[in-house]
Amino acid sequence: MFIALGAFSQDHNDQDVIADAEMAKQTLMETDGALKTFMNNASGYVVFPNVGEGGFLIGAASGNGVVYEDGSITGMANLKKVDVGLQIGGQSAIEVIFFETEDALNEFKQGEFQLAAEATAIALEKGVSANANYDDGVVVFVKPKKGLLADLSVGGQKFGYTPMRNIESR
Repeated sequence: MFIALGAFSQDHNDQDVIADAEMAKQTLMETDGALKTFMNNASGYVVFPNVGEGGFLIGAASGNGVVYEDGSITGMANLKKVDVGLQIGGQSAIEVIFFETEDALNEFKQGEFQLAAEATAIALEKGVSANANYDDGVVVFVKPKKGLLADLSVGGQKFGYTPMRNIESR
């Protein structure tokens, strides 16, 4: 049994997700201005402005996001996560994944990317990104928005990617 959160809906408008991602980037920059270094130096990154996660023994998370390369939008992404364990609660958060290399970014864009079960996110607070390092070409930051769920693991997340040219032809 898990708590269903609004962000789990697959019925989304890409323009709304893009607008939310742009606002989320502003929020992230206001929280930690040093994050701009990651945005400028990464091969690419994906911003998930509204990741919903909830659980009661069995948990789930879902969200839609925007993929950026060289500061430009190149595609849309989605994430899904299901896990089992001692958990209760729900929250929404902003999640951003930075890819250090073209290889790491291309692996994501192939649509088969997933974070290892032991992967964790860095809780974004003022100045924390200055000391963050890539692990296997990836670093993940999360900024909780509302709710309470005692878990910052992102392991087991699976992602999908759709290039912009495929989105525009829909």
